[in-house]
Parts: sequence; structure tokens; C-alpha cells
Amino acid sequence: MGRWTTPTLGGEIVRLEPLTMRHAADLFEASRDPRVWRWLPILQPQTREEWDDWMTTALERTTAGLELAFATVSQKTGTAIGSTRYLALRPEHRSLEIGWTWLTPTAWGTGANTEAKLLQLEHAFDVLGCRRVEFKTDALNERANPALAALPATFEGIHRKHMLVRDGENRDSTWYSIVDDEWPAVRESLRDRLVASRKS
Repeated sequence: MGRWTTPTLGGEIVRLEPLTMRHAADLFEASRDPRVWRWLPILQPQTREEWDDWMTTALERTTAGLELAFATVSQKTGTAIGSTRYLALRPEHRSLEIGWTWLTPTAWGTGANTEAKLLQLEHAFDVLGCRRVEFKTDALNERANPALAALPATFEGIHRKHMLVRDGENRDSTWYSIVDDEWPAVRESLRDRLVASRKS
């Protein structure tokens, strides 16, 4: 099986496009609220130089074939409002992880995250032929854990002392997954949630 590459995925609310340095200014502004960084593995980049270092690392990992990084772009404004990635790429097992996902707080509750997940999952299962898509998050993350359960993704347990994050803080990680047998029901659930979000 060949190497996976970063696609452009278009929805009504957001467009996911391959991350490049042209997104750096938008994403720096989108990431200024400390709430964005509460559960991400690194401390918040404070300066534009630190931000460009973060961007460079993400792009290097994509170039190396370790990850596929996206900019999450508002279809309404054309502005990058967040980012997400495919991680743990295992083409030989038809499996990957969706992670490093964040949005500027003004996009929370707008359906942007729901649609981005739908776009990523559709590409993973329907185009790449994945058998499994997994998610990991901090066991204490009060926003992400209920959101993953609501996809619905299957809770697979907690890996204790899984990571050291944010300059030495312990993280116990919760693991969730969706497998190909479950994907049709998950797709319908996400589509229903998007319809509901447009009516609200």
C-alpha cells in the first residue's frame, strides 16, 4: 500500500486543506486564547517565532510521512480557524489516529468540529479504506471525552501515565476508536448533528 498524502476536504462550514506556512498568521491569531492549549501536549507558543517553530515541526513531520497536518479553514471567511491531523499512520494495517485537533473558541459550538470530524472520517474510511480510526485525549479533558463518546466512538480504556506533557505534567490518556463496521451508523449520527446545528 502506498504512502498516504494530505488531501483537501471541503464541507459547508469548513474546508480542511494541507497545512502550509501561508496559514501561519491566521493560526497564530486563532490560537491566542489559553483555553485552546489547556489539553494540548505542549505549552502555548507565546510569540510569533515560537508559533513558527510549532508550524515547522508539524510540516517536518508531514514531510517525513509521520503525520498529515491540516489547516481548518472557515468556508465563510476563508480564514484558518484551527488545525487537526492524521497521526499514527499505519497504511499496512489500514489504521490511523485523528488528533492534535483545536479550534479558536469563537468556532466552538458552530458545527465546525463536527463537520471536520465527518470529513476526516469519510476520507479515512471511504477513500483510504481504513479498518480503524482511533482517538486519544487526556482523561481529565471535560470537553473532548464527552464529544468523542457522542460521535459515537467506542471507549477502549485509560492508559495510565501514558505521556509527559506541557513541560513535565503527567497525562493519563483515554482511548476511543471507530471501526469500519461501525462507520455507517457514526456517519449518520454526525450528519444528523450537523443538520441540528444548522437549525439552532
